[in-house]
Amino acid sequence: MKTDQEIVEAVKGGRSQGQRLMADRYAQQVFATIARMVDDARDAEELAQDTFLRAFSHIGSYDPKQASLGTWLCRIAYRLALDFLKRRRPVIVSMEETAVWQTDVSDEQLEAGLSTGSEERIDRLMLLMDDLPPDERLLLTLHYFENRPLQDCAFIMDTTAHALANRLYRIRLKLYKRLKQYDNA
Repeated sequence: MKTDQEIVEAVKGGRSQGQRLMADRYAQQVFATIARMVDDARDAEELAQDTFLRAFSHIGSYDPKQASLGTWLCRIAYRLALDFLKRRRPVIVSMEETAVWQTDVSDEQLEAGLSTGSEERIDRLMLLMDDLPPDERLLLTLHYFENRPLQDCAFIMDTTAHALANRLYRIRLKLYKRLKQYDNA
């Protein structure tokens, strides 16, 4: 089994075997990243192909000291998906979302409100996640479901770990408030 560095060297050398190995090894991960942001499977497949084409043509900019090959590919996928979404529809922010950070809810209250063993509550939380903007869904998935450290998430999303920590808090707060509304209905 070839290492990532051997694959990168093969791609740099213009060998199609390296391209095939890279695509085989990371196609699922790249597609999953895009599919969390783009609803249509055909669009997601096309963006995944574009991700590899971009990676092949920019392989010289890959630095294994900054990120793993998979993380680097996910960053390319994320950027392509964002560009795609920006072209497809304008971003609309509700007044509710702009004020969501202005609250006195502690981390402990958020954890208690979002953590539960109830099947129905978990299903409701997953439905609420589906209603989040694509980049917020991706961040939650990368960090909580794939257990990626904030540093990897920050690299993929081209920001800082500190900014993502703040953003995670705001997203969790939004979910907490929406879950509370559902519980009180």
